[in-house]
Amino acid sequence: MKICSVELRSNEAIICLLTLEGGMVGIPECRTQKFIMDNSLDNQKMRDFQFAFKKLLDDYKVEKVVIRTRETRGKFAGSSVGFKLESAIQLIDDLDVNFMSNADIKEKLKRNPMAIDFRATGLRQFQEAAFTTGYAFLGR
Repeated sequence: MKICSVELRSNEAIICLLTLEGGMVGIPECRTQKFIMDNSLDNQKMRDFQFAFKKLLDDYKVEKVVIRTRETRGKFAGSSVGFKLESAIQLIDDLDVNFMSNADIKEKLKRNPMAIDFRATGLRQFQEAAFTTGYAFLGR
């Protein structure tokens, strides 16, 4: 199984590709680590984002997307652009989109701790939340 885990932060969709084969989690190479949108989102920019995201999923034969949920209110609330990006991902035809809350992720990692230190993965530091989301999802 190949998944794309996503952390939506401000106006960015930070991604990490992960595979699960024979009980082993793998991190395949990916041409991009994030999509950045400006705050003046018009219809065409949203369509362009959706097209580019779907193209990446098709090119890498991704079967599922898992998105780390964000708060809707309060200090750590997600931005309006982030929620629009989330909707654009959800509306991609024939895409299996799943969500994981911070509480779900902590619970999964408690039962199935990461077997590798994040710094040894070769991923960028800003991808850590996307990676842990995907790792927790695969450890179901």
